[in-house]
Amino acid sequence: MTFQIFMGHPEMEALWKELLDKSRRNKLSSDEREFLDKWSKALGYLSQNPKHPGLQTHEIDDLSRKFGMKVWQSYLENNTPGAGRIFWAYGPDRRQITILAVERHPESGKRKAYERVHLSRFPKPAASSENPRDKRRLP
Repeated sequence: MTFQIFMGHPEMEALWKELLDKSRRNKLSSDEREFLDKWSKALGYLSQNPKHPGLQTHEIDDLSRKFGMKVWQSYLENNTPGAGRIFWAYGPDRRQITILAVERHPESGKRKAYERVHLSRFPKPAASSENPRDKRRLP
């Protein structure tokens, strides 16, 4: 089963479009190119299998409680200082995933490490606005 990937609004969508536009114009810095390559690879894994072993996907209980929905974290990279993480959720519709944030890994040993993680909002579901999932959209 494959999943359709959405970018959260407005931050993730804007960042993704900016990087793709700069890539098309061959204007990415080497750091941006490396980041886009890692992010693209991770999105490929997510779309095919969110539990792919290379992603080491797991739910982040602190964020799930805070936002009232299951929020997952997958590895963008590993064994790197400040390694990148993708925060995402299933939805807004079936077989869809929304990318809510891409950030450096919070220092998990620190108290309240995930409080600083800012998540983008969900795109609207394709179903009617009366869909119960609408109530789960992030603020």
